Amino acid sequence: MTNKSKSPSVSSITAVDLFCGAGGLTHGLMKGGIKVVAGIDVDKSCRYPYEKNNMARFLERDIKSLPGTEIIELFAGATTTLLAGCAPCQPFSTYSRSGRKHGDDSQWALVASFGRLIREVRPDLVTMENVPSLEAHPVFQQFLRNLKGYQVSYATVECSKIGIPQTRKRFVLVASKLDGPELSIPVNDRRKTVTVRKAISSLPALAAGEADSRDPLHVACRLSNLNLKRIRASKPGGTWRDWQPSLRAACHRKSSGETYPSVYGRMEWDEPAPTMTTQCFGYGNGRFGHPEQDRAITLREAAMLQTFPREYVFAPPGRKVSFSHMGRLIGNAVPVRLGELIARAFVEHVGGVGL
Repeated sequence: MTNKSKSPSVSSITAVDLFCGAGGLTHGLMKGGIKVVAGIDVDKSCRYPYEKNNMARFLERDIKSLPGTEIIELFAGATTTLLAGCAPCQPFSTYSRSGRKHGDDSQWALVASFGRLIREVRPDLVTMENVPSLEAHPVFQQFLRNLKGYQVSYATVECSKIGIPQTRKRFVLVASKLDGPELSIPVNDRRKTVTVRKAISSLPALAAGEADSRDPLHVACRLSNLNLKRIRASKPGGTWRDWQPSLRAACHRKSSGETYPSVYGRMEWDEPAPTMTTQCFGYGNGRFGHPEQDRAITLREAAMLQTFPREYVFAPPGRKVSFSHMGRLIGNAVPVRLGELIARAFVEHVGGVGL
């Protein structure tokens, strides 16, 4: 597949994407000039979107039991190898004190397995994307020990500063065992902030419960009569405190509920969206109300806010769309643009190595 007329900086990097999900990181790496040969995930439902949209194989494997030899085989013939991945991050938002003390606890098994594969495979390049709180855990120091001999750089990236239309913070690590120029993480692309308007305003208008006949992913959840009244009373960027008292939920009347003002909120057209979560299709799950239409954002809008291309296919033709299933695939994905910028950093680094 390598074209000798191309510079090594574009054509020589071959990647395997661990915990690949629906393919957000893979798609970004490919857009940035990296050849991805395979994505690996334990969730078999990721196979269709991954293979449909990316020129790469999907392997249904449990990373905890995956031998490094299998990845070495996938890298056969590669000039420069990249092992990439984002271990599922749910444990980091619910960790206990005991989890802080024991870096090899079962809740950290996937990060530890990623580290094990680095030891076994010894790829030329490594990247890991995760939640910012990872850096504070003993498991991260354990992970770094697997990168002895590598040039390592890591930082927390504010996605709205790198052309992603949401206020998402992600921890990004890049590493290289190649001699060459410093490998840096993109933290600011010096462009204007991409807004909700720029990302999704071109999509057809819908009412709550409606679907676009031409795009099964552009579908909005139904709203109860009460929630319709609530969203009609909501201002872009406002809170439920703007409502008349009769519309407020019982939880809002408790002191504990007062600290969640964005629940049942509308997005603002000319600002980034909030972080897309696995429940971003639900009006009551956060600030996921459309800026002007009386509904929550659709699955397609959520995917585009994650910087997936509008034409990215998530389900086979004729398959009934499940909000919970698609929300999980979209919300858990690495934003495509983040993957693209990571790829560009590696391409520049490898180009300077002069392989």
